Amino acid sequence: MAALDAETAPSWMPADPAPLGLGAFALTTFILSGHNASFIPDLIWVGPALFYGGVVQLLAGMWEFRNRNVFGATAFSTYGGFWLSLGVVVMLASLSTHFAAAFAGANLPNAVAWFLVAFAIFNTYMLLWSTRVNLAVFGVFLTLEVTEIVLAIGFFREAHGFSPYVTHIGGWIGIATAAVAWYTSAAGVVNGMAARPVVPVGGPLWGRVPRLAEPAAR
Repeated sequence: MAALDAETAPSWMPADPAPLGLGAFALTTFILSGHNASFIPDLIWVGPALFYGGVVQLLAGMWEFRNRNVFGATAFSTYGGFWLSLGVVVMLASLSTHFAAAFAGANLPNAVAWFLVAFAIFNTYMLLWSTRVNLAVFGVFLTLEVTEIVLAIGFFREAHGFSPYVTHIGGWIGIATAAVAWYTSAAGVVNGMAARPVVPVGGPLWGRVPRLAEPAAR
């Protein structure tokens, strides 16, 4: 049996989970960004945040561990946690009077701003390391970095009584982020179905990913 397992194990080649993770990130980002830009109703994004951007993206991160892709595993797992935590906080604030009281007045935009600052710190080094993946992935993290920073500024301004126009700008930048992530996801799907790349994603901007950190061979 051990010999049989050794012979058959290499024949199983896992699919690349990155297009799934990017698609989940893109759709959820689009819906929340549309709300921040003021053209999508509030709270419709909570369901996708919990299940698509949250659970599905977290699963994609776990599958990236199987593919030995430390960058993808870290990115998808972290942003899966991002969406799950944001969705849960909003649900608790909506359902629990005691929990909602903690976000009265300026506390809510101030809390959201610090939440975004924390993830922008994480995103900063992932942006730097994305230069070793490809141009499309770099584009995702670059637009996401700008989105998080602008939204953080917008929510800090709202916490101090200013108008939400900077938050609206951040919403539109978030839509651009979703578009780049959808492009990268679509490229991953069709390129994974073809013998050679069909949709370009560009090469790494800096160096090459070491062999042991690359996804498992297909």
